[in-house]
This record gives sequence, structure tokens and C-alpha cells, in this order.
Amino acid sequence: MGARKRNSAKARKEALKGESFAILRNIPSSPRKMRYVVDLVRGMEVGRALSVLKFSKKAASADVEKLLRSAISNWEQKNDRKAEDGELFVQRVYVDCGSTLNRMRPAPQGRGYRIRKRSNHVTLYVGSNKDNVSDAASETEQSETK
Repeated sequence: MGARKRNSAKARKEALKGESFAILRNIPSSPRKMRYVVDLVRGMEVGRALSVLKFSKKAASADVEKLLRSAISNWEQKNDRKAEDGELFVQRVYVDCGSTLNRMRPAPQGRGYRIRKRSNHVTLYVGSNKDNVSDAASETEQSETK
């Protein structure tokens, strides 16, 4: 690895130290189905997001609820204190495609239809309300300077 690549990797790693997040990999459902659930909680306060996920009828909501609890726990571990009500928000959450298992299904006249068993990866970032305000302020400052 070259020096420039090493330095940029180190900078990325330092930037992630300040953020609390959780990643759930290789969930055996399609990314499209997971995005429906993730869109329900994006930008919400974590207490409300947990209740929305708990009472959602989607099967993927159980996985996202578990991931959100993990992200909250990670935030509490980093800050050495319990999160208060209304303090934490779901800052960013996104779903990426995972590996696809290709299977064949017997079809008429000796053919085979392809079955794609998709999987996905979900990344969820949580932060306090102060973090949301400071991020929005820094983005507006950068857009004004351009």
C-alpha cells in the first residue's frame, strides 16, 4: 500500500472514531424489501424508531430493530453514559447489496429458470441532536463558500 492510500485510510478511520454506528451484513432478504423498512426510521428519534420497528408487520423490521439497539449501545459505550430520551437520532442509514446465490429451478422442455437469492448489508449511524445541527451547519457553510 502506498503512502497516500495509507494516509487516506488513516484519515477515514479517525473520522469514524467520532461516530457511532452498527453494521449488519449478509441478511438473507432482498435490498429492496429492506429499504422499505429503513425508510420508515431514517431521521427519527431512536425511541420512536424502536416503537415503529416493533409494531411493523415487515419481517425485515426485526433485523433493523436489533441493529438500532446495537448502534445505541455502541453510542453509550463510546460516551460512557446512558442515552437520555429524545437525545439520539438516526442520522444516516443505508442498504447495500450483498452476495447473490444463484440457483436453478426445473422448467418445461428441459430448461432451467434462474432463482436469485439476494442478500444485503445495512449500515446505521446514530448521533445526538447536537451532532445533527453541527453537521447541517457545516454543510451550509461549505455550500456558501463555493
